[in-house]
Amino acid sequence: MTRSLLLAALVLVLSGCVTKAPKPDNPYFAPIPAQSYETVPPANGSIYQAATSINLYGDGRALRIGDVITVLLSEKTQSTKSASTDVDKSNQINLPQPQLFGRGLSAFGSPLSLSAQSDSAFASEGSSDMSNSLSGSITVTVHEVRPNGLLLVKGEKWLTLNQGDEYIRVSGMVRARDVAADNTVSSTKLADARIAYSGTGAVHDSNVMGWLGKFFISPFWLF
Repeated sequence: MTRSLLLAALVLVLSGCVTKAPKPDNPYFAPIPAQSYETVPPANGSIYQAATSINLYGDGRALRIGDVITVLLSEKTQSTKSASTDVDKSNQINLPQPQLFGRGLSAFGSPLSLSAQSDSAFASEGSSDMSNSLSGSITVTVHEVRPNGLLLVKGEKWLTLNQGDEYIRVSGMVRARDVAADNTVSSTKLADARIAYSGTGAVHDSNVMGWLGKFFISPFWLF
């Protein structure tokens, strides 16, 4: 019985250390379904077609649901943090020999007195220095046009390589005026941006800490 409980606990710990690999075709980043597009009006002229008309005063920027925008990834972050703590504490207690009828009390020939002293010290120091950069491009789809003119864009790109896959996922809000004439926008212009870049395969797995290493740095390890 005890062996079964230990085995079950071990399985639970190991299952918690396993990370599921991402897969393509995530519904959140999927393109707009065909039924969400505006209904194409019937042909109403021998030359002019309302369905394929172009605004002569427009600049061709993506402003409608289903249009595509190329997001130019230009992300760079750098952070530095340091902390230092130093605590010292010292206690000293002295109780003189009590007196009774003018004579000092004693026990087993030794005076009843108390003297105690304690010292404690704590010192801690930590630092962190991290920098990241991401460049490239990904073409996404306009999923929603808000009443204030903001465009909700989403999309993902998967690259199948010889040692696995790499993917980029992007979502966020962008102002129509920030979209350039060639339908590009910098990732720094995205509001509430969600940008993910990672991969799968042998090369990616070689940079992932194993379950045993995760256990020794987890809260379950008490030492």
